[in-house]
Amino acid sequence: MKRRIAREIIVQSLYQMEMNEVESAEAVEILLQEASDDNESDVVITDEIQLKHYVVEHVDGIWEHKVAIDDILEHYLKGWQMSRLSRVDRQILRLATFEMIFANDVPAKVAVNEAIDLAKHFGTDDSGKFVNGVLGKMIQELDTIKESNS
Repeated sequence: MKRRIAREIIVQSLYQMEMNEVESAEAVEILLQEASDDNESDVVITDEIQLKHYVVEHVDGIWEHKVAIDDILEHYLKGWQMSRLSRVDRQILRLATFEMIFANDVPAKVAVNEAIDLAKHFGTDDSGKFVNGVLGKMIQELDTIKESNS
């Protein structure tokens, strides 16, 4: 399973959940169906069951820890509020924060680099720099954040 594809689907699922107030499994199912129907990028998903399980597990985890994640992010946004962020940037930051603090299956630097790439792909011209700035500050205090959220 390619985690890059999984992360893209996770971000899109979180976006779908926030916009349309659907459950995680429904959001993921919609996106996987659209991906197989449209497949403009010719991405071949050979392990759909594993991918779906991974995505739903992460989306549910992010949603379960959303209040804690948003509180952590608010601390590092300096002059911004979560509600003022673009929906895309907000979901990308939530995913990266979840991976660094709650999931522990991805090295923090990888989570940050992947978030920056997702922000460049899905966000505005400034999204990559913005995500890098927020997560760069957070990674410096990661051990303390993990301790207070365990």
